[in-house]
Amino acid sequence: MEINQSLEQIQNFKGKYPKQLWYLFFSEMWERFSFYGMRGMLYYFMVHQLFMKDTDANLQYGATQAWVYAFTFIGGLFADKIFGFRKSLFWGGLLMILGSFILAYDPKQFFFLGVSFTIVGTGFFKPNISSMVGKLYNDKDNRRDAGFSLFYAGVNLGALIGGYICIAVGKGEMFSKLIPDNLRWNFAFGFAAFVMIISLLTFTQTQKSLGEIGLSPLTHLDSKKRKLYEWLTYIGSILIIPIIIVMVSNTKYTDYFMYAIGPIAIIYLMYEMRNFSVSQNKKLVAAVIFMLFSVVFWAFFEQSGGSLSAFAADNLNNTVAGIQLDPNGVNNSANSLFVIVFAALVGMVWLWMAKRKIEPNTMIKFGLAFLFLAGGFWIFYYTKFFADASGKTSLDLFTVGWFIITFGELCLSPIGMSAMTKLSPQKTQAVIMGMWFLASAYGQYFAGLLGANIAEASENASNLDKLIVYADGYKQLGLYALIAGVLLIAISPLIKKLMQEVK
Repeated sequence: MEINQSLEQIQNFKGKYPKQLWYLFFSEMWERFSFYGMRGMLYYFMVHQLFMKDTDANLQYGATQAWVYAFTFIGGLFADKIFGFRKSLFWGGLLMILGSFILAYDPKQFFFLGVSFTIVGTGFFKPNISSMVGKLYNDKDNRRDAGFSLFYAGVNLGALIGGYICIAVGKGEMFSKLIPDNLRWNFAFGFAAFVMIISLLTFTQTQKSLGEIGLSPLTHLDSKKRKLYEWLTYIGSILIIPIIIVMVSNTKYTDYFMYAIGPIAIIYLMYEMRNFSVSQNKKLVAAVIFMLFSVVFWAFFEQSGGSLSAFAADNLNNTVAGIQLDPNGVNNSANSLFVIVFAALVGMVWLWMAKRKIEPNTMIKFGLAFLFLAGGFWIFYYTKFFADASGKTSLDLFTVGWFIITFGELCLSPIGMSAMTKLSPQKTQAVIMGMWFLASAYGQYFAGLLGANIAEASENASNLDKLIVYADGYKQLGLYALIAGVLLIAISPLIKKLMQEVK
């Protein structure tokens, strides 16, 4: 492993991908196993172990995920101003490990405590590893989108394994002969803790290859003052845990938070913009527009953890292509499998098109994302025409829906992360990446509200009637996604002017 390389040496790599991308790939892969494994269990665990109503569980799921992604903005801010990417990532990983161990010890009694540790930890970890990926490329390198697509495959490899294994272990669909029934959920959450340790070890053993990327922004201060700021951040992130517990367990407080954090983030960005040129500020405006549309995308996409989780548990058969599989596991992991298979291919398509100067700009890619999203939700809607009298329908067709949506995600999520690093000045890259994930927080929040409305409409209905209500709701979401996609493509020339030389 080469160490002590300069930033210029790292960025002047040969071939399609820098070697450092692979190290970050594997660290992120294991972290996403932990995160998506836990995420895939939340709704089911709340309904079947904590005995919440479907409506309340949807709201609780949306609130929990909203806090996870909202904290990425805060984590990005502290990384930019105090920690640097690396130390922020390490501290976040430690908090995630602690949260997972708390849940593994007693998930029922300490559910909100463990989840709150994970929320704060993810906030410090997630935006900064993505920012480091962006630093591996210079501003004019057209290999960046392909790099983020490969990195995104790592995200989804972890999500595939964790998303299926954790929920299947918790439900007793895997390792049931090895794990006593009363410890199934302890082991399921314990898997998340174990792989997070692997993620952190992967990063610490390879970080020397990153050269100066991610080091502290406070190197100009004397050691005592720098350590004081760092220790205050450590202590503050622990002291905020009880507040997070209250906010997450009472969704009305999450409502108040979401009303405030977005405007505060925009005001803070406007404050930072006074230090930048007109050209830089135009790019930041374009970045904010991408964020706003991403809110809509994730509000629909993240039905996967809420209403689609209920749909999978109650209304889907348990076979795909004749193979018996847990429908909740398929709902959690099918999308990730398709991303792994097609992410590198899509990235290569962008490179092929770029060489021929026919690659669509970022706004067109976002528009295509919504068109694929619309197609997938229309497939979910059409599952109702294959239902039997008991309200069970085709898991095969449901999986096809996720196959289509996957291409929408590949047109938006890795492209969006790449765009944030290209559109933001260096001094605000972690904050902008945090705001990108803050947009995801709003998507998660609205996903919970949408899922709760669907659940409320189907309350006390028969299983067949419940299927019809859910399917009709997905039809409406498909229509709205179609409208958003057409609108994005229509306004793409205007956004292209704001982006200037950035494609």
